[in-house]
Amino acid sequence: MPTVHAPASKSGYPDSVESRYADVCRRIAASAAKAGRRASDIILVAVTKTADPEQIRTLLQLGHRDFGESRAQVLVQHAAVVAEYLDRQRLAPSARRVPAESGDSLFGPHGAKLCAAPTAPGGRDGVRWHMIGHLQRNKARKVIEYVRLVHSVDSLRLAEELQAIAVKRDEPVEVLLQVNTSGESQKFGCPQAAAVPLAEQIATMVNVRLRGLMTMAAYSPNPEDARGAFARCRELFEEMSVMGFGEQAPFNILSMGMTGDFEVGISEGANIVRIGTAIFGEAKSGVEHAEAPEPEEEGKI
Repeated sequence: MPTVHAPASKSGYPDSVESRYADVCRRIAASAAKAGRRASDIILVAVTKTADPEQIRTLLQLGHRDFGESRAQVLVQHAAVVAEYLDRQRLAPSARRVPAESGDSLFGPHGAKLCAAPTAPGGRDGVRWHMIGHLQRNKARKVIEYVRLVHSVDSLRLAEELQAIAVKRDEPVEVLLQVNTSGESQKFGCPQAAAVPLAEQIATMVNVRLRGLMTMAAYSPNPEDARGAFARCRELFEEMSVMGFGEQAPFNILSMGMTGDFEVGISEGANIVRIGTAIFGEAKSGVEHAEAPEPEEEGKI
């Protein structure tokens, strides 16, 4: 794990991407230890929403391989940046090769893998893209070409669209069921009471593999305010874990926690956290993505 330290900027985060990444990894490890868990049981998804290409390349150079995006078009753009960089590295005589598979992963038969895990399974050179935001059905086909895990399935219609895409591609799609445990009407996610019936319907789909749950807490400057929503999701996850949803693929992923509350998420059992601002900083002023903004949750990823 990186051990770089640097003075904090006005935002409260260290100045460099390397230092911010190291700080996040340190906090993940400390939170895991406090909860009596192993740091290696937590996967850090670096959310590239506010990242520029050079920052993404920096994380790749540090060995990080799990990246996430909340918007379909931006995910495709950033995946292209990563692919181009890795192609150039592959041509360099001194380039470090990254194994494409590892058994010691949430995506393999055993355990998990932390940040800076160059042996993590995934796509090109072990890179795994995670779709963490609301996925419109008309954009699902393009996204599925790049992603390892869709965190945000919250309706039968979206699951059916993913099933149709997966059948045509003759490849399974792995997903998380997004559950609205905060009870906020503006948030995406299926209602908590509907989670089990929806999961049962998804479980009948041959090419859609339900791997676990994802939730988002209500925005608050106090991280502890997220605990209730995270605890409800963990309890639901534990209930569903013994209901036979792991027949096609392990039901073993609990995605909870962003920049402002990931430590609480880890204490409540999360094994994937989704962090962008604490690594890449705030969005650059005047920089807009090409895709029209979709409705978003409050708070920082």
